[in-house]
Amino acid sequence: MVISYKNVNIKHPDGDDVLTDVTFDVAEGEFVYLTGKVGSGKTSLLKTLYGEMDIASGEATVLDFDMTTLKRRQLPALRRQLGIVFQDFKLLTDRTVSQNLDFVLRATGWKERDRRVQRINEVLEVVELLHKKDVMPYSLSSGEQQRICVARAILNSPKLILADEATGNQDTEASLRTVALLHRLAQQGTAVVMSTHNAMIINQFAGTVYHLSNHQLQQYTVTDEIPDAVVEE
Repeated sequence: MVISYKNVNIKHPDGDDVLTDVTFDVAEGEFVYLTGKVGSGKTSLLKTLYGEMDIASGEATVLDFDMTTLKRRQLPALRRQLGIVFQDFKLLTDRTVSQNLDFVLRATGWKERDRRVQRINEVLEVVELLHKKDVMPYSLSSGEQQRICVARAILNSPKLILADEATGNQDTEASLRTVALLHRLAQQGTAVVMSTHNAMIINQFAGTVYHLSNHQLQQYTVTDEIPDAVVEE
């Protein structure tokens, strides 16, 4: 399993519960949705998956790392094996698209410039934005910026992609294009965990659905009726 959580409890720094008794597994190539209202714990759960938030108790492994005993010095090794797509992009606004991607490659140990250039071109072809490699991020549409974020996330051929409300700032067409890309990556073997409020996306792209409510995580199949699972209130 790429992710295996058993009876996991997640708490706020003040000790209040975020999620209790969380049990779920994610297999290689699986596409997983996390749904629920704002404040239900979706982002907190994602943060525990990449080591940004501690786990209070339970059993948890991500990419064979024990997340309950993970040391700060182990985080770079974990994060080299996963990609993260943020809603607010987090692109460097003073650098071109290719320079943004090159920054990540250099930071993760790619020393040969020719190999970096080749890899940048490869991922930009995947997201169909190779022709934008020399432009600044602010000249891109929000949908294009999000696809650049996907390109950044797959630079190191991750086994897992985490997408936190990755379509939240996009129109319908751009949202569908982003999710179609992530879904294609899952079909090629990369596990994807994506938080969303968008019922249209869930209906159009099959996946395992987990709904967060009242500090609990409940699984639905795509054929189940998901009560209020994608309605933000």
